[in-house]
Amino acid sequence: MENEGIEKEQDRQWMTRALLQARKALAINEVPVGAVLVRQGSLIAEGYNQVITACDPSAHAEIVTLRTAAKAEANYRLPDSTLYVTIEPCAMCVGALVHARVARLVFGATEPKAGCVLSHSALLDGGQFNHSFEVTSGVLATECGQLMSGFFAARR
Repeated sequence: MENEGIEKEQDRQWMTRALLQARKALAINEVPVGAVLVRQGSLIAEGYNQVITACDPSAHAEIVTLRTAAKAEANYRLPDSTLYVTIEPCAMCVGALVHARVARLVFGATEPKAGCVLSHSALLDGGQFNHSFEVTSGVLATECGQLMSGFFAARR
């Protein structure tokens, strides 16, 4: 039980860092999603949405972070790592996590329209992938969700 408490506190700390990344996206008028990749308590890479800025439809926070990590590690596989992301990943990002062999995903708020872990379609539940990962949801969900809802409310 003590380890659970430590893990939950570490999850909150890393998600706080992912929220800082999401605020970087917000500052450049991108959808405010941030991500952080960690292994054994150490930061490997971090990133935020840059779809508009980079003119790249694949430049989601998760993909940016995985690309940076893969270059830093000189390996496209990132075993034993945990990705923290402020919003539930889409299908593209779930696929990238599978291919990168990430061990654990921790996300903040669910994404009812495009989320493909729990919300819209649970891609990992079908058994069609050769890798799966542990999922923890709801870490700082209120803060993560408010950042997104505030962004879209301001755009309307």
